[in-house]
Amino acid sequence: MKKLILVALFLTAIACQKKEQTQKTTAVVDEHSYSKPELAVVKHLDLDIKVDFDTQTISGKASWTIDNISKGNEIIFDENTLNITKVTLGDDEKETKFELGKDTEFHGKPLHITIEPNTTKVNIYYNTTKDAIALQWLKPEQTADKKKPFLFSQGESVWSRTWIPCQDSPGIRFTYNAKVTVPKDLLAVMSAVNPQKKNDTGVYTFKQDKAIPSYLMAIAVGDIEFQAIDNRTGVYAEPSMLKKSAYEFAELGKMVNAAEKLYGPYRWGRYDVLVLPPSFPYGGMENPNLTFLTPGVIAGDRSLTSLLAHELGHSWSGNLVTNATWDDIWLNEGFTTYVEHRIGEAIFGKKEFEMQNVITNKELTDNIAEYGDTNPDTRLKVSLTGRNPDDGISQIPYVKGYAFLRVIENAVGREKFDPFIKNYFDSHAFQSITTEDFVKYLNENLIKGDKALADKIQLDNWIYKPGIPSNILPVSSADFDAIDKIQKSRKETGVTGLSKKITTTAEKQHFIDHLPADITAKEMEAIDKEFNFTKGGNFIIKRQWFVQALRHQYKPAYPAIEQFLIGISRTGSVMMLYKEMVKTPEGKVWAKQVFNKAKSGYHATTIQAVEGVLK
Repeated sequence: MKKLILVALFLTAIACQKKEQTQKTTAVVDEHSYSKPELAVVKHLDLDIKVDFDTQTISGKASWTIDNISKGNEIIFDENTLNITKVTLGDDEKETKFELGKDTEFHGKPLHITIEPNTTKVNIYYNTTKDAIALQWLKPEQTADKKKPFLFSQGESVWSRTWIPCQDSPGIRFTYNAKVTVPKDLLAVMSAVNPQKKNDTGVYTFKQDKAIPSYLMAIAVGDIEFQAIDNRTGVYAEPSMLKKSAYEFAELGKMVNAAEKLYGPYRWGRYDVLVLPPSFPYGGMENPNLTFLTPGVIAGDRSLTSLLAHELGHSWSGNLVTNATWDDIWLNEGFTTYVEHRIGEAIFGKKEFEMQNVITNKELTDNIAEYGDTNPDTRLKVSLTGRNPDDGISQIPYVKGYAFLRVIENAVGREKFDPFIKNYFDSHAFQSITTEDFVKYLNENLIKGDKALADKIQLDNWIYKPGIPSNILPVSSADFDAIDKIQKSRKETGVTGLSKKITTTAEKQHFIDHLPADITAKEMEAIDKEFNFTKGGNFIIKRQWFVQALRHQYKPAYPAIEQFLIGISRTGSVMMLYKEMVKTPEGKVWAKQVFNKAKSGYHATTIQAVEGVLK
């Protein structure tokens, strides 16, 4: 796809809720959008749609307020699998010509619309099709309560164009209002200010007055109820999941407060979460105002709420300051992983922080080993030209980005680094930036020509070179050291009573992850009997245990593994297991059998990923 020059428009929030529009221009190459925003760019969306579960379609009108910068005769949108029926201009709805260009894999088609030099509004009439990757339509039996259908969207990275015609680039930001009509017995919510209960009409209105990129457009429709946590946080879920979800996220308000102390005011008004059915393909998605979460995070003991800290962190890094292209995704995910760990430290203490550092470091070394330390995809700044931008959403931008920021923190000390990060968020608020923008800001505001400091950080090695630089910080945990000693003496001492010594999620994960390569099936059985890993309720622990069960052919766990894979659609987690299964011929046969049973409940992106492994 030919290269495009992006001109990003940004909305800056002003104190005391006084807002004014400001404009900032940055030249950015976005390989994954057909739009030419330097010529004509969107500023605001008025969306009027109807959700039809019978036909599994969304239909309606997307009215875009635009800035025709060039005063030319064309604006280009991105669309993928949509049915465009009519395009009009202005409030008087003067019909105009439109043309769809050539279809490209992962990118869809450019939608060329004829406009006039003074055009400020473009109205696109359309409907979605069954091929909309962003939309997951669930039958009642695929939900938790099994009574009513459910719809949810997942726009990241380039899939919003499959449910809304838009300029689908993270470098283009806009505000939106929406009117959504749904069946009267269902509730609609979006990435905006949301209703807290159903009405009698089935018509809901939404307002998002902060400028966001298209991948953060989100919708969910279902039998959803709301429970408040405090005056600005709360939980949406299906009725049967509401009480347990509210219990699980009781510390939501504390997390927001902890983040604010570190990085400044939360700027989005409310912070709510929506617990989705199991076919949601991620652990969480940081949609503004309303984080979408997998039900796998509901452990019953609040042991998996670090995931929530990550999604909350995106309210600063990702939603407030956004990667301008998908080549820069580490700016979203590396920063957010750093923020997540700092929130976790503030709430759960230093011991937990140290344990999480060790776990994250292992994830980094494991991922680098899987890719190969010379693989260009192990750089922070990657090149996704001609590829599915979802390929950039691996663990590497998360954990390598985090390790890099810790190197900087260590080099200058927290007393300097914390104000730097806060100022970075403030000075780039409601903007989309590139890696190079960050490098410039870092050099001007922290390194300031100090060669010794620059040499200590090794910025180029971290960002532009593959593998793990030599100056990565060592990690350690006294609690994990104690578990390692137990692991070494386990054969002599047995496993009876270990579940009383190894109690937290992090401790159990470390214990499982460091089981010796030569462990026998009999020893696996004894451990399982002591800890009840196979039948336990903690998602992370089960996943890690199942990886080991597959590696060591611990067959008593196989029925539970099958049920686990059928019951969730969290792409990264199911992929961990499928990758282990296909390592043997008989395992590959089994994997295909399980996939055939499971795929009806999987999200389209999960199906794509698994099919790639099963080839």
